[in-house]
Amino acid sequence: MIRIATSIVGKLWGTILLLVSFVLFIFTIFMLEFLENYHNEQSEASLRQTAAAIASIIDEEEIDDKQFAIISELLTETTNVLIAKNSDEILYARQEGINKEEIQQKIISSKAFEEVYASSEPIVEELKLPSNREEDASDTNYIVLGFPLKSVEDLHGAVFIYKNPDALHQTSNETTKIVVIAAAIAFILTTIFAFFLSSKITLPLRKMREHAFELAKGRFDSKIETKQNDEIGQLAVAFNQMGRQLKHHLEVINQEKEQLSSILTSMTDSVITFNRDKTILVSNPPAERLLQKWFVEKGLDSSKPIPDELYQMLDHVLNFEDQLDEEFEMGKSYYSITISPLYSRDSIRGAVAVIRDKTEETKLEKLKSDFIANVSHELRTPIAMLQGYSEAIIDGVVTTEEERIDMIRVIYDESQRMSRLVTDLLDLARMESGHMTLYKEEVPLVTVIERMTHKFDQTAKENHVQLQIETDFSDETLISIDEDRIEQVLTNLIDNAIRHTPADGSVTVSMINEQNYAKIQVKDTGQGIPQDDLPYVFERFYKADKARTRSKGGTGLGLAITKNIVEAHNGRISVDSVEQQGTTFTFYLPLP
Repeated sequence: MIRIATSIVGKLWGTILLLVSFVLFIFTIFMLEFLENYHNEQSEASLRQTAAAIASIIDEEEIDDKQFAIISELLTETTNVLIAKNSDEILYARQEGINKEEIQQKIISSKAFEEVYASSEPIVEELKLPSNREEDASDTNYIVLGFPLKSVEDLHGAVFIYKNPDALHQTSNETTKIVVIAAAIAFILTTIFAFFLSSKITLPLRKMREHAFELAKGRFDSKIETKQNDEIGQLAVAFNQMGRQLKHHLEVINQEKEQLSSILTSMTDSVITFNRDKTILVSNPPAERLLQKWFVEKGLDSSKPIPDELYQMLDHVLNFEDQLDEEFEMGKSYYSITISPLYSRDSIRGAVAVIRDKTEETKLEKLKSDFIANVSHELRTPIAMLQGYSEAIIDGVVTTEEERIDMIRVIYDESQRMSRLVTDLLDLARMESGHMTLYKEEVPLVTVIERMTHKFDQTAKENHVQLQIETDFSDETLISIDEDRIEQVLTNLIDNAIRHTPADGSVTVSMINEQNYAKIQVKDTGQGIPQDDLPYVFERFYKADKARTRSKGGTGLGLAITKNIVEAHNGRISVDSVEQQGTTFTFYLPLP
């Protein structure tokens, strides 16, 4: 329906229908007005004739039952009569239906008929009177004729004849129905004729429209067949030629586009093409991901898709027509960018930027250098102590057996610490490479955690630290874990908490059911971790207490291993701390 309304057929069809509809509408209005006036005049003439006959009967003889019977014979079913001596006295009345007295009283007391009692001319008025039908409670317009009686006196009686409006309405409705039906038939015939005519005229144009849609869909092989030799036929020939040319040019463009798209898609670097006004025209998938990353980092307040640093570089390239190679840092990310101008004849129409994300590369380089420095630092002290004490024994510096045993104990402890360091490094490398294997079993959560915690009862007593357990789980709660690995996690966390909690402090291990996860916390009242160090506590060789002795400290790999074990269980771990108040390590394990 929408296509017909917007097509030439629809417009021609609509124009003809609109013209015919307007003519039919005007004709129907005038015809209905004419017929209504005609019916009113006929009704009024009928009322005058009946009223004159009744008046002549009353004027010739005295009124009795015989005259009333004759008057009733003169009246039709829809005509009512009222004979009044004056405005206060009714001699005779005949009316069907309800509200007789009210209707009669309103007629004789109407100001419109005051002059009929003193005049010799009849008066016709349209009065709003109560309906005489029970189903219609509203007032209805009646045509009332007041016909004066002959009398030598100045004041005389009158005959009032009023017709039930239903009859007049019925006649008008029938007439209206006939006129409307005739107009509808004329409209339908005009519609069919107009549609046929407009379709015939516009058939060649509609074929061309369909062919144009086929061309728009890329079907260039379709042709318009026409036998006309007029302007429309020549237009069809031009359409066919245009289709062949479009097919050729589009094939060339598609080949170039596919080559360019393949190159851009296969690139690992981000490629963004900018317009002269710095709006983005083209971007490859890596660039889309980079733009999304920048948008998330900048937040919803910024309406610019790229950082301000890039806008400044674009300004330089567009204004000075010069290629730019830069490296810049944004937040915690590092990028290498090359921006080159794009020319359209002699003017610059935009620029293309090739951006390489060097964040991981920079982090790996830094991690590599930090790792070498940390391992060297961690190994240098025990190696120096091993070398020093062994030289002292070899050179005979030790004079007593007790001193020799002490030196041998120091050598043994340092060798053990080196062994732990190497073992932890191997474990961490295995975990981070994804080669760690978990042997999960369903075990009772509360029983296992209590057993792991009670291992440190003696250590807590020796350090004068109160170790306690809290839980809201039942003893029957089961959890699927690698028990040895989770014990390694708790061992690291509880051992760190006890070692960094002063005497008379407390360490609390709690288990809480939170949204299908077992939330396990190790909370101490120790010295805490500085806020600046919190983001780095799970990194390799991190030690919050930079001043603690090596005999008291570990390898600095425990928390990094702990994080890998928790994440391998599809959980997560976090830390909260307030200096001089305590630290809370929280890790979540999924419940079955």
